[in-house]
Amino acid sequence: MEADVVIIGGGVVGTAIARELSKYELKIILLEKEEDVAMGSSKANSGIIHAGYNADAGTLRGKLNVRANPLFDKLCSELKVPFKRIGSLLIGFNEDDLKVLKEKKENGEKMGITGMKIVSGEDLFKLEPNLNEKARFALFAPSAGIISSYEFTIALADSAVINGVKIYLDTELIDIETENRRVLGVKTSRGFIKTGIIINAAGLFSDNIAGMAGDNSIEIKAYKGEYHLFDKKWGDYVNHIIFPVPDRKSKGILVTPTVHGNLLIGPNFYAVDDKDDLGVSSAGLEEIYQGAGKLVSGLDRRDVIASYAGLRAKTEGDDFIIGHSDLVKGLINVAGIQSPGFTASPAIAEMVVDLVREYLAREKKQELRKKDYFQSELAQRPVFTEADLDEWDELIKKDAAYGEIICRCEKISKGEIRDAIHGPVPARSLDAVKRRTRAGAGRCQGAFCAPRVLKIIAEELGLKPTEITKKGGNSRILLTETKGLLLQKGEYHDD
Repeated sequence: MEADVVIIGGGVVGTAIARELSKYELKIILLEKEEDVAMGSSKANSGIIHAGYNADAGTLRGKLNVRANPLFDKLCSELKVPFKRIGSLLIGFNEDDLKVLKEKKENGEKMGITGMKIVSGEDLFKLEPNLNEKARFALFAPSAGIISSYEFTIALADSAVINGVKIYLDTELIDIETENRRVLGVKTSRGFIKTGIIINAAGLFSDNIAGMAGDNSIEIKAYKGEYHLFDKKWGDYVNHIIFPVPDRKSKGILVTPTVHGNLLIGPNFYAVDDKDDLGVSSAGLEEIYQGAGKLVSGLDRRDVIASYAGLRAKTEGDDFIIGHSDLVKGLINVAGIQSPGFTASPAIAEMVVDLVREYLAREKKQELRKKDYFQSELAQRPVFTEADLDEWDELIKKDAAYGEIICRCEKISKGEIRDAIHGPVPARSLDAVKRRTRAGAGRCQGAFCAPRVLKIIAEELGLKPTEITKKGGNSRILLTETKGLLLQKGEYHDD
């Protein structure tokens, strides 16, 4: 195999880069070691599009956040991804907090963020009636928004594939071949791919990938954040993204509605040694519950329907690392993309395109040329919960699968699940279907629909039910058929 560019990593940064590069005449391959895109930090974060006032103007984090924020309206319209600009409130409880709010406002205005204002008293509680009664001030930033981080990542990947990018899932990078400190290609579990440019967007493992090429200048540490997700009955409990005054470590434990109508609280923030450690702890979950309680009153933990953790990639310098490797020609590192990395991803992609253009001009003496045609818009898939009932009735007349509800909590039809299984980046596991359709994401967390979804995946892909997994790898749902198990035990009699 051969490619002009190989991208390592199928998170939001890798897929955003792939889509942006797909506008040009390049042969592009994206490698992802998991069974789907959005399997790392991009699936387990707050789903916040930040206004951008937190990061310093002189940092890449700050510049790219502010550059990217206004891009989401057009991008989400093209990608058919739900996005809501509901604004954020940074809550203060005393005069020291008010001083911080004023500093954040001044910093944001220097960066070009408009519309921010400080609210207090009755005006504050008109915006958020369920705030902690001790709240006194807030910095309102109208440009902040909420999004589904995994849906956005999947849509970027789908768009990239439609525009010619090859995405190889379940494909592990084994080694990077170089000669005279210049990239020659990559060894993978699928074989060797010859390439002159590698874009290292491997998130938590970007230091390992750079090291394979001979660049040991990057060190990534993993920091965990835990979350509670509440039932949809709590979806309108707050109207904005609500932040505490941040400390030196993080933006703090927030409270926010989700784009799908739930309520989310978290994350906490602490270092872990294992970059695959996604476990939650009772102490951590209690910490986020108590932290959220400092912002709003009355939360009932009996309505938590899911608890989970995500990891972020942090560097010692605390800023993004984006640029040509000083040690290996043809290696572009995109590392340390912690918060607000999701928000910044479209601007990161633009920056990487400029780096590719620069490298080709300098090293290859060739121009990066735009394609004559780029398909910017994804087709709108039928979504039962958003459909006009008359239109849906017509759809059912054409295809009865859209009339068979598989997930009762989220009202997801068999037709929607089938569409996900056969999408540009196909869903081949229960979690992959859930990320695309929300089947299994409701109150019962798949207790009703999981067996039905498994059966549909098996039928559509021509696989045995025992071959279907929850999330790839060894996560099989069914180990064997009951009849086969009884035969092994000598307990089955066909009489």
